[in-house]
Amino acid sequence: MPNRYWLVILLTALSLQAHAKESAADNYKAYCVQCHGLQGNGNGVNIRDMSVVPRDHTDAKSMSGRSDETIFKAIKEGGPAIDKSILMPPWGGTLSDEEITDLVQHLRMLCKCKFGS
Repeated sequence: MPNRYWLVILLTALSLQAHAKESAADNYKAYCVQCHGLQGNGNGVNIRDMSVVPRDHTDAKSMSGRSDETIFKAIKEGGPAIDKSILMPPWGGTLSDEEITDLVQHLRMLCKCKFGS
């Protein structure tokens, strides 16, 4: 009987882990680096085929001019939602609002900046 108890606990833990949200860094690697680059500097592998240079997330001057709400909206709804490039896709169908909020904070870490600073 005790072995069954531990098996249930193990299976429950594995199930919860499989459904845990990805970290912001993991989501950035999965969805953003192709265009924005591994370092977040706008030099991703897709840049050669793009008519618009992707935003440099390490540029504190540029990034501090964008509010967290604007960045959130760009990620969730895509570039056109904030009058930017159609090449920036909407990720709202892929990422939860919580994951997008975490991603905004990850971008703040990359630029080492805050809005208005």
